[in-house]
Amino acid sequence: MNVLLETWDTPFGLPPFGAIRDEDFGPAFDEALTRARAAIAAIAEGPGTGIAEVIEALELAEGDLDRVSGVFYNLAGADSTEAREALMRELAPKMSAFSSEVTNNKALWAKIEALWQGREGLGLSPEQLRVLELYRQMFVRSGAALEGAAAERLTQVKSRLAVLGTAFSQNLLADERGWFMELPEADLAALPEFVQAAARAAGEERGSGPVVTLNRSLVVPFLQFSPNRALREKAYEAWVARGANGGETDNRGIAAEILALRGERAALLGYPDFASFKLEPEMAKTPEAVRDLLMRVWAPARSKSLEDAAVLEAMLKADGFPGPLEAWDWRYYSEKRRKAEHDLDEAALKPYLGLEAMLGAMFDCATRLFGLEFREIEGPFYHPDVRGWEVTRGGNHVAVFLGDYFARGSKRSGAWCSAMRGQRKLGGEVRPIVVNVCNFAKGNPCLLSYDDARTLFHEFGHALHQMLSDVTYGFISGTNVARDFVELPSQLYEHWLEVPSVLEAHARHHETGEPMPADMLERLLAAGTYDQGFATVEFVSSAMVDLEFHTGTPPADPMQKQAEVLEAMGLPRAIRMRHATPHFAHVFSGDGYSSGYYSYMWSEVMDADAFAAFEEAGDAFDPATAAKLERFILSAGSSEDAEALYLKFRGKMPGVEALLKGRGLLDAA
Repeated sequence: MNVLLETWDTPFGLPPFGAIRDEDFGPAFDEALTRARAAIAAIAEGPGTGIAEVIEALELAEGDLDRVSGVFYNLAGADSTEAREALMRELAPKMSAFSSEVTNNKALWAKIEALWQGREGLGLSPEQLRVLELYRQMFVRSGAALEGAAAERLTQVKSRLAVLGTAFSQNLLADERGWFMELPEADLAALPEFVQAAARAAGEERGSGPVVTLNRSLVVPFLQFSPNRALREKAYEAWVARGANGGETDNRGIAAEILALRGERAALLGYPDFASFKLEPEMAKTPEAVRDLLMRVWAPARSKSLEDAAVLEAMLKADGFPGPLEAWDWRYYSEKRRKAEHDLDEAALKPYLGLEAMLGAMFDCATRLFGLEFREIEGPFYHPDVRGWEVTRGGNHVAVFLGDYFARGSKRSGAWCSAMRGQRKLGGEVRPIVVNVCNFAKGNPCLLSYDDARTLFHEFGHALHQMLSDVTYGFISGTNVARDFVELPSQLYEHWLEVPSVLEAHARHHETGEPMPADMLERLLAAGTYDQGFATVEFVSSAMVDLEFHTGTPPADPMQKQAEVLEAMGLPRAIRMRHATPHFAHVFSGDGYSSGYYSYMWSEVMDADAFAAFEEAGDAFDPATAAKLERFILSAGSSEDAEALYLKFRGKMPGVEALLKGRGLLDAA
């Protein structure tokens, strides 16, 4: 037997990582696909036509495939090897073909449609009705109602998109892995000690002296603190050129083909463009609604960023440079300005934000809000850096939580939350195995920036959404919700990092154990909206380019279209998109955030309003409000429409004002 297909006699049913070899995955996928095909054929061709024989049987039909996929795709993103990358390329068309087989199965589709048409006489529970509705929606949007050539072409399009998305991700990882810049001793010495330590650690991984890499947790501090303008320019231009360096890893042609195929996919399904297709099941519903939100935020953010740019350019000129202010100057002069205006020095702040301290803060908030307890457990896990915790409540097992926090060459960039196993009750209670992955610069100890600490809390908000899920069907559990609703729990959880009592208790110096000085804490919180003009412009420009790529006729030249969109918006010279097209993995590595990058901001409108519910209760840890949050948001998955769930929690839908206030942009509106 293949270890991936055996019953795992391990604590909490964790994958037996120490026994799994790369060569096990290919045969395991083949066998799991064979079993899934047989199970689905039995559903489609069998006599059963009820909800249990069709929908509930479908829920359980791919159990082995889900289990193998849960392990493999987590490892492929967080600890890639050549063998795993090769298998990802091989699997992309295979998995797409399997998905199309299921949704193109006319007998299966006929049973689902018959259930839907006769739903009123079936005595379904609200959750069963919701699951039936979403299964039908998935089949329709996958082309189940198409016939003949149109159905065949849609299958081809989806298969090619899967291949291209995998290629885009792997090209990006190759560019990030392949570039580094050695730091001469004089330039190293000009950096704060925590940046020096990260540069040394990155060099050791490559068998060299201190280096700057394209990992955000290293390149951003370098851009903040290096006084060498020429080196800042070199590092910045390499960072933004990922995926656009020519040769085999260039993503520009891939992006163009992806956009063309998405346009064709939408047309085959009867939509005017891909954005209209993609946004239909989301909270936003239409491209017009997304554009309206983004432009309402854009105007005040741009105005504030131009004011800030004028101040930073004056600082540049005072240093003897003629100007103008460039993108590789912004972070450096903004950091100097922050220190001058808020007396806030990140180098002085980081010793109080050690990873261990911030993990303690993160867990403590979850204990105070939801009664969760965290007990560290032993591995082995999939990499020596990974740590694990059993999560319990009232003595009962809730979940296993894995944290993988340090940057390495085998890990794709960014931060994310995933589940090796999701929650469900159908077929017996299944509790989740949830993974948070970050890319913090490894140090001894690991010291975080405030932005890193915010990322830690953000991803754990997603983890809570998975861990507290309490539904019957895996199809609607945890983060299986509308894309522009999924960021609500994560962005909301960031607010607890800003609660003074949390930092007072946990922000302690990693050497002395002394709490963060009261005046430093006050300055940190007072600077919470500092440089939000820059951050908002950087984000909204990316979201608008994503939206316009997918609205109307797909552009033949995405780079030209990107330039046209940014020019029409009036993007300030010294700010660029947070994610330029050739490395915009959110949009091009898969369909997840395509036409959907706006969703962070859509969710932010709600997260600002949701935290206000705690403020109105007079306590950031108000038990009644926390209970409502868990009941209607964190445990509910997609058991109801997202807007209906939010209304049950808050009683009303918020306006954009809460977001502008939270970013300090209300006066600029």
